[in-house]
Amino acid sequence: MKRPGAGPVGPLEVSLASEVSILVPCRNEARTIYQVLEAIYQQTYPRERIEVIVAEGQSEDGTQDQIDRFIQDRSDLRVAVIDNPDRSAPAGLNRALAQARGEFILRMDAHAIPDADYVARCVETLRETRSDGVGGAWEIQPGGAGAVAGGIAIAAAHPFGVGDARYRIGGKPGWVDTVPFGAYRREVFDRVGLFDERVAVNEDYDFNYRLRAAGGKIYFNPEIRSRYFARGTLRALSRQYYRYGFQKATMLSYHPGSLRWRQMAAPLFVLALLLFGLAGLRSQRLAEVFLAEIGAYLFLAVGSALHQALRRKDATLILTLPLAFATMHLSWGTGFWLGQLRAAARQMGAERKA
Repeated sequence: MKRPGAGPVGPLEVSLASEVSILVPCRNEARTIYQVLEAIYQQTYPRERIEVIVAEGQSEDGTQDQIDRFIQDRSDLRVAVIDNPDRSAPAGLNRALAQARGEFILRMDAHAIPDADYVARCVETLRETRSDGVGGAWEIQPGGAGAVAGGIAIAAAHPFGVGDARYRIGGKPGWVDTVPFGAYRREVFDRVGLFDERVAVNEDYDFNYRLRAAGGKIYFNPEIRSRYFARGTLRALSRQYYRYGFQKATMLSYHPGSLRWRQMAAPLFVLALLLFGLAGLRSQRLAEVFLAEIGAYLFLAVGSALHQALRRKDATLILTLPLAFATMHLSWGTGFWLGQLRAAARQMGAERKA
């Protein structure tokens, strides 16, 4: 068998193909769910060894109709649909996992389209590296039409926007802290447990942290690829990153050791803006510090945007990229601190009851 990333993988190269269970939690994904299921159908991995379990979170946009249409069109792929009344991704994953029969468990997202060799590469990489979990790289695409959507997609894969996450910005294969939409050996869940339903957004990171804490290892293979659709508007991006920040604070209340330096950049930026902004009302010196912070941020944001605009020959990025960067950072940072306040209040309430 080839080393991970050595070249295309076909069904005949996966000897003694194991049963693979693909778990897809979804809610209001009518725009992309058919594409996701079709991409699974087109996998090079033997179709008869794949089962798909969709945890449908009581969608209101016709998602179920799209799933039903796919099942009718592609009846030779095993697709089961289960109800997810809690509507959250970790709850849906746990309900799907309870029905999964595969030796390997692949968690997929309802707005990420896997390459045709995605499943085969996941299985091959798990076997070759003897890792407990593997994942790959995103090719981030606009979630809508227009310049703003294009800028958001680039910001979501830029180091200034998202730090050093290899699955977003690319990088060499190797051991990592986390991967999105991971593939795991089934026995991992017996050792680590299920997805934590208290962590409604960062369930992947939470699970991978617990996996590593239990002695497990996670491998990043950039040849495992999927197309991920970013949010299409600044408003949707703001909601997404606010939830990311808020739920990161929730996760930290359970696992303080999971914090990484890159995750504090946005919260510290927001905190500094707030403190220096308020203090600057009474102190000219601190007001100058406040303005200097804004100036430094704009210098980095606009500088990154100019570089991308020249590289891609797209002048609209000079405006849209800084807007996307600021939306991501301010929303994430604000959500983080409000989440911390909620966690502190919850802790105080628990102590009073004790």
